Amino acid sequence: MRGLYISIIFTVLGSLFFIGWGLDELVEYTTEDKITETQTTIVYRQLINGLASDLSAINGSLLSARVKQFQQHYQIKARLASSKKIALPSSLIAQLTQSGGLLLASSSNQYLLKSISNHPEFLLRLELPVAAADNENINFLLTLILYVSICGILILWLIPLTRRLYLLNNAAAKIGSGQLDVRIASSRLSYIKVLEQSFNTMASKIEKLVADNKILARSLSHDIRTPMACLRFGIEAALDSKSVEKKNNYLSRMDNELTNMEEMTSAFLDYASMERQGLNLKKQQTNVYALITSAINDCQVLAEQRNITVGLTGDETLDYLLDYHWSYRALVNLISNAIGYANSQVLLTIDNTNQHLTITVEDDGKGIADDKLAIIFTPFVKLDADRSREQGHFGLGLAICSKVMDWHQGSINAGNSKQLSGACFTLTFPK
Repeated sequence: MRGLYISIIFTVLGSLFFIGWGLDELVEYTTEDKITETQTTIVYRQLINGLASDLSAINGSLLSARVKQFQQHYQIKARLASSKKIALPSSLIAQLTQSGGLLLASSSNQYLLKSISNHPEFLLRLELPVAAADNENINFLLTLILYVSICGILILWLIPLTRRLYLLNNAAAKIGSGQLDVRIASSRLSYIKVLEQSFNTMASKIEKLVADNKILARSLSHDIRTPMACLRFGIEAALDSKSVEKKNNYLSRMDNELTNMEEMTSAFLDYASMERQGLNLKKQQTNVYALITSAINDCQVLAEQRNITVGLTGDETLDYLLDYHWSYRALVNLISNAIGYANSQVLLTIDNTNQHLTITVEDDGKGIADDKLAIIFTPFVKLDADRSREQGHFGLGLAICSKVMDWHQGSINAGNSKQLSGACFTLTFPK
């Protein structure tokens, strides 16, 4: 928003300065050295001729008193001026002796100068009346031009802003109607880039949240039908059975189905609540090598059961700002997956470059088919049919890893390892 405030200030101050300067130049151009001959000027030329003739016929000591009489009798502004104190070019000096005198203009009004024949040391100065109404009209017109120009400039400045706000409002309305893929296109002329970026981020999160909830509802409704059918069958079989042993057997199977349903529902609800968990991250400086080592130790029992060796290479002193709990959970998911698919070896590598911190998890298993790389991080997707949900595999491990990396403004990518020939997952954290 700082750019918006700065642009408003510069627009208003700039418009005031340039419009005011332009109006001053216009007034100066129309008034500078321009003397207008009107009917009033003609009358005053004749008047100054008579006054100068009258003054030339009296004694020099009486000139001042006579001029005061002129002021009182004719209600005019007249006074004597010393001819030596007025500097005029030779072309204008000759007009002082001509009929009507010399018409000049000052910054405030126009006046006439006329020489007095018998008193060359004096000049008669006669002020012409100021056209007050014309000046008021000009001032009103200039003020009107100033405000209209400022309003016009502000309207021009507001056009891009109102257009962007209209697009923002239109996009919000479309999202409200269910078009969750709507985004605000970036523009160099926008004053609200930060707001538009925040809106796009919010829209992306809403779209992803709704998509995840749809997948969750669809998967839960699909997967819960099998155990519910088994429960219904078990209840009917137990009711029909007369043998206590068979009843107990049916009840035991129903208990297993309820346990599976409970685990499935718990896993699905945990995943559905992850977005809320992401708002309460507790990032702290963490030794990356120690974090990964702790995750490896947590998976060591599974590795020993499958006779898999897990190795780690990289900088042992590297610290990074992250949420320990969720980063640890993402690493455990990746390591346990790698152990589950590896033949004999899992390798983790820490790579600290100037731009990014990367953690790679590789195994020497069968790898991932190229056509499956695009969907591997989708919730509830299992690439291996042998890993059933009855065994606790719900296809959420990699989806959780993807969310954790989003919370850290990082990314996770899947591919096939060139070093071990199996799968390779890369976690990339920004510096």
